[in-house]
Amino acid sequence: MKKVALALIALIALLHFYIAWFEMFAWTTRGPRVFDTFPPELFEQTVQMAANQGIYNAFLAVGLVWALLIKDLKWQRNVATCFLGFVITAGVVAAITVSFRPGLVQIVPATIALVLLHLSSRSTSAMQKS
Repeated sequence: MKKVALALIALIALLHFYIAWFEMFAWTTRGPRVFDTFPPELFEQTVQMAANQGIYNAFLAVGLVWALLIKDLKWQRNVATCFLGFVITAGVVAAITVSFRPGLVQIVPATIALVLLHLSSRSTSAMQKS
């Protein structure tokens, strides 16, 4: 269960690195194709805003990678929990303010990873007490 949680955390980090790249470097080129309901002239006008959002997504990704590199299991869980919580919060805000689908793409995997991470740490603690 722990390996699945860590693999999911790695995938979420990759997703957020992609989102960061998209918002920081491909907003005006790929944005109009991805967000085809937005007026095309909107993308050039919002390039700085998108880049700012991109850096926050990069911070989320880096935090998740950092969690994967921590050797102490308690601190790994704590840092992963913190950054997964940030991802879930960002997903909830996206679902409310942008549209439901982008929010779900963040909320669902992060919630599953968080649950698996905590279930695996409980089972590890129970086995150590035995």
